[in-house]
Amino acid sequence: MSAKKKITYVISLVSHSLLFERTLALLNRDKYELTVVLLHSHKTEFESNIADFGISVYRIDYKSKKDIPTATARMGKLFRKIKPDIVHTHLFEGSLIGSVAARVAGIKRRVHTRHDATIHHDYFPSAVKYDKLINRLSTDIISITENVKNILTEKENAPAEKITVIHHGFRIEDFSELSSDESSEIKQKYSSIKGSPVIGVVSRFIEWKGIQYTIDAFVDVLKKYPSAHLVLANAQGPYDKQIRTKLESIPADRYTIIHFEKSAAALFSLFDIFVHVPVDDKSEAFGQVYIEAMAAGIPSIITRSGIACDYAADRENCLVVPYRNAPAISKAILELAENKTLSAKLRDNARKLAADEFTLERMITQLEKLYDK
Repeated sequence: MSAKKKITYVISLVSHSLLFERTLALLNRDKYELTVVLLHSHKTEFESNIADFGISVYRIDYKSKKDIPTATARMGKLFRKIKPDIVHTHLFEGSLIGSVAARVAGIKRRVHTRHDATIHHDYFPSAVKYDKLINRLSTDIISITENVKNILTEKENAPAEKITVIHHGFRIEDFSELSSDESSEIKQKYSSIKGSPVIGVVSRFIEWKGIQYTIDAFVDVLKKYPSAHLVLANAQGPYDKQIRTKLESIPADRYTIIHFEKSAAALFSLFDIFVHVPVDDKSEAFGQVYIEAMAAGIPSIITRSGIACDYAADRENCLVVPYRNAPAISKAILELAENKTLSAKLRDNARKLAADEFTLERMITQLEKLYDK
């Protein structure tokens, strides 16, 4: 039997991630010897969960960008000890530090998953040079959508032959087979969510997520459905003040703010309609909530951004609305609230698409194919 290929994952500033946990749990241990290096300031539940899989975990202290030189030196020393065949880096600091350290340590295969889209181009242009450095140092780049691939090639001149598109994978049954106990528990936990229809948004409070347009639309929806309820989940971020000012136009008992809910599948079961409306096509790199809503069978109103550019078919698996357009969002909400036939069609088609195209097994197969080449 040939020796196992040694693969080291480098992940920065993550405290909780089912996607990473499930990826590491499902990769073939008969073929790969896995190690994980975390850049973080303290031990997290995420670190403990990975260790429970029997994977060796190392943590390098990282609090801010001033730690980059020290962390890079420590990472290089660790790579020389581990001697991985492949280093696979994730997220900005993890990819910058990990790719530099791997190159200096002489690691020949350096894989980088690009998790963001145009955030640096739009908001932090001085950081684009580091994205380009990561691209140059990587022997392989995983793009999570065609949208990200286009950004890499068109805006950053990354060679197309380096890039492989691999979509995130999901355990679809988590969303489609919610138990009665889980359903009852989440309804009891958020018993303040009353009325109909319940409009769900799962998004950090960031300007480009477009939440402000959904709030404006909901004000209009209340005129026809005064018992409607708006749920804003994952509700924290730099646009918090502006969002809360917007919410002053809605009665306090008509909306609920959820800072964090660990069970995404249970959370989606609270919604009658899901809305996710980023302000342009390139803001989202992926947008996991698009797929989670599909898997949960929640009729969705969206703008095309991230992964939605790859799959969204208006009036077939979702309703697509123009960017920055509250009246269009309001009109779409009212249509789904009143047209049960259309809602059922969108729900059924979306569930099938999620089950066909976005499974964990499909993602793992594509990852292993890349590792084995």
